[in-house]
Amino acid sequence: MSVTDCLGHLGSLVECDTQNPPRAIYGDSAIFNYCSEAVGTSFDIKTWDHGHGHVSWYAVRGKPRVLFNVHLDTVPVGDGWSSDPHRLRVEEGRAYGRGACDIKGAAAALLTLAEQGAGHLALLFTSDEEGAGGCCVSRFLESGEAARFDHVVVAEPTSCKAVLGHRGFLSVKARFLGTPGHSSEARALHENANHQMARWAARALQLAASRKSSPEDPGTCLNIGLVEGGTKSNVIAGSSFVHWSARLRPGESNDEFLRDIQACADADTRVNWEVPFRGEPLPAAGRDDRKARAWCASQQIPTGDPVDFWTEASLLSAAGLPALVLGPGHIAQAHQTDEWVALAQLQQILDLYGQLVKRDD
Repeated sequence: MSVTDCLGHLGSLVECDTQNPPRAIYGDSAIFNYCSEAVGTSFDIKTWDHGHGHVSWYAVRGKPRVLFNVHLDTVPVGDGWSSDPHRLRVEEGRAYGRGACDIKGAAAALLTLAEQGAGHLALLFTSDEEGAGGCCVSRFLESGEAARFDHVVVAEPTSCKAVLGHRGFLSVKARFLGTPGHSSEARALHENANHQMARWAARALQLAASRKSSPEDPGTCLNIGLVEGGTKSNVIAGSSFVHWSARLRPGESNDEFLRDIQACADADTRVNWEVPFRGEPLPAAGRDDRKARAWCASQQIPTGDPVDFWTEASLLSAAGLPALVLGPGHIAQAHQTDEWVALAQLQQILDLYGQLVKRDD
């Protein structure tokens, strides 16, 4: 199969605006209609619209044992592009366009295989990965369909090497509650919500730093990204808001780390915790990569090092499915102005995916 065929599909996918946000994506959106037309009538196709832009397109031919998972939503376009981000531009061995790397290039390769091959094949295309919600994959797991598969390939950019491990992602909001009053009162030292948050933050950062096994070990990545609190310098702050995130190593538990972090607050502090998203590492806590690693060896798939970015492979791993990440492009090319994927990588992933589909027959 030629990369020229793949580029035709990639151009059509890039033309579909699937920015997330705003995630204005529906079950009858052009991109899902295109995918259905591309794979033809040999597939059993289901489209689930879960509302609010959460859409899953599921196509199965034959009795495959491997599921390929791709998200079709992209990050917002942003400014500074050299050309129309929704028009594929090919020059000097690269294909440019929003989503070309992350991860419509992988989707185009799979559509090419579906169109030109006759083997067993299962595709799950979703629309809500960039919002880190995981709704589509979670609903798919709830449907029971995943039980028919032995392995799952999540097609995020890995330079065409199978990644068997990555960090988790934990996003948490906290609001510390103090007792407002005049700043001249001695109780300000303890009852000021900003002070309570600051004491918690100091302990939390120390905890994250203590989880290193050596000076070279990055340990748990903790980032306090947003802090808001108080009204004036002479008023005891009655409220202090903080939004933080953490990225845990493979095998670590988000729930255990969250409990440890919450315990860093003063015992008598009033604080409300909200967890907008928690994504386990890959492999998920209590799981390992032995089945995925053995499968890669049997299929002669090259493997790469663990990565720091999160993928929905962890949701599948937590459900007990051997999952790996394998796709064209490099994460450094994703989410940027003039996003691109190398044509050589598209050809390589066509060959790799084709190899897996052929051996699944």
